[in-house]
Amino acid sequence: MQRIKRIFIGLLAAVVVTACVREIDDQTDTTKTAGATTAAASTPVQPVQPAMSIEVDVATRQLRVFRNGAPAETYQVAVGTSEWPTKPGSWTITQVVWNPDWVPPDESWAKDETRKESGARDNPLGQVQLVYDPPRTIHGTNEPASIGKAASHGSIRMRNADAVALAKVVMAAGGAQKDDAWVADAQRNRTQKQVVDLPQPVPIVVK
Repeated sequence: MQRIKRIFIGLLAAVVVTACVREIDDQTDTTKTAGATTAAASTPVQPVQPAMSIEVDVATRQLRVFRNGAPAETYQVAVGTSEWPTKPGSWTITQVVWNPDWVPPDESWAKDETRKESGARDNPLGQVQLVYDPPRTIHGTNEPASIGKAASHGSIRMRNADAVALAKVVMAAGGAQKDDAWVADAQRNRTQKQVVDLPQPVPIVVK
């Protein structure tokens, strides 16, 4: 009888020790998890840098292209006049229009203007247009002498060759790349409007 009692007491002690060890292990795991969570929460999340972005400096009348956050190309542009200034802000370029037609906007300065067809000599949008905040856009021009000046009604003008170069890289960055043959065909057929939507809009900041 005494032997059975000693065995029972020994088994009970083993159960108690095992339970204590498990409790200590659970507390240790909880502490580790809490520590990992705290460490993760204290680690700052780095913003994802877009593959390409555009910045327009109204004061210097320059358009800068950034690739992965680093400056790449710079273009001279024309900006809005004091009466019709270029609006500062942040947007995305969602569309590239080759051989755009010009429809007079619903603004007082354009009340007597008429529609200009694609490829027309007096079309103020030139060969290509990058749409970010309609009716304000980045576009080519039929007035290259205005580049570097405050001369537009709020949009950003570029030399046609510069606008074409920019449009090509914007389409590539925006997931709608066209090969050189396509671009050459669009430039030959100036009366044919071509609209290219960007699956991945390209950020633009005007300041």
